[in-house]
Amino acid sequence: MAKVSMQSPVNMDADELWKLIGQFNAIPEWHPAVSSSKLEDGGRIRRLSLLGGGEIVERLEQIEAGDRLYRYSIVSGPLPVANYTATLRVKDDGKGRAVVEWSSEFDPQGATETDATAAIQEVYKAGFDNLRKLFGG
Repeated sequence: MAKVSMQSPVNMDADELWKLIGQFNAIPEWHPAVSSSKLEDGGRIRRLSLLGGGEIVERLEQIEAGDRLYRYSIVSGPLPVANYTATLRVKDDGKGRAVVEWSSEFDPQGATETDATAAIQEVYKAGFDNLRKLFGG
């Protein structure tokens, strides 16, 4: 099983950032690859439309608002992964700034582990870069 774990500082209070990105359906507001998100199954499934075409369907596995984290899995999509489970967390750095952590475990599918890992890292990097662009970091 492959693992990716990345983090990025964001120049914003952790609680305030969590209010903006901590909702399962909020990813189009901050990730540049996602044009829209539609919730289904009582909010447990999100159907992400990607810029340039394509769709990823994800399932909310857990949300812990007090810990500012949610865990989700990919049901289907174009990424070269299977059995993908990820956690998005917002932490306080102790200096009034947020740190966003995004981590996952998965099995490569249709790609080498190196290529699958690189694809996931690019997804995370694009999200982090845009958060810093929006809010500083």
